[in-house]
Amino acid sequence: MCDIEPTVYVVDDDVSVRESLRLLIESAGWEAETFASGEEFLARKPLPAPCCLVLDLQLPELNGLDVQKLVADRDDMPIIFITGHSDVPAIVRAMKAGAVEFLTKPVVGDLLVSAIADAIHSSRQKLTQMLERQRLQAFYATLSRREREVMALVVSGRLNKQVAGELGISEITVKAHRGRVMQKMNARSLPDLVMIAAKCDAHRVERVPMPVDQSIPSSNRLATTLAV
Repeated sequence: MCDIEPTVYVVDDDVSVRESLRLLIESAGWEAETFASGEEFLARKPLPAPCCLVLDLQLPELNGLDVQKLVADRDDMPIIFITGHSDVPAIVRAMKAGAVEFLTKPVVGDLLVSAIADAIHSSRQKLTQMLERQRLQAFYATLSRREREVMALVVSGRLNKQVAGELGISEITVKAHRGRVMQKMNARSLPDLVMIAAKCDAHRVERVPMPVDQSIPSSNRLATTLAV
């Protein structure tokens, strides 16, 4: 995915601007796709791949800020805004929402090429992180519930003895589970396992809910639960 040739998406309602930007982008060695409106671009639904979006702020119907909101989940697609008018509040909103650059028309070619290069580099990094997270989550999915409990407690800093006491199992059993966790998660060391857990959000202890004994009258269940 990260080895795919990057694409620069250009959204601008001015055909002359679209064409000049397309020529500039292609002369710099990237593939360009142009769109006359936000709706046209959103219908394209780009797949995850190295890319960036050069987006006009003033667009008919959906403006640039609207489009930015609708692709907010695509953090692998950095946005470079371009505009013919200096709109400070809009610039602030766009940058706070994650835009990487804001350029005014007529766009200086070197500045845009430099901004696109930085954006594509960022896109590659985001995609690499996403693929790594997916790989680790696939490893984590192979763990049993008990192995996930042991992993969460181990990466939180508990010793084997403490893990055993908290889960009500022997230290030997804890060591066996811990060994399988290290193997399945492809972790070389405890610090490595800690970093892996953070990357795939596997640091929380998963517990099986305690079944409620239906033979106990409902008025006594709370007291029974607190007493356990």
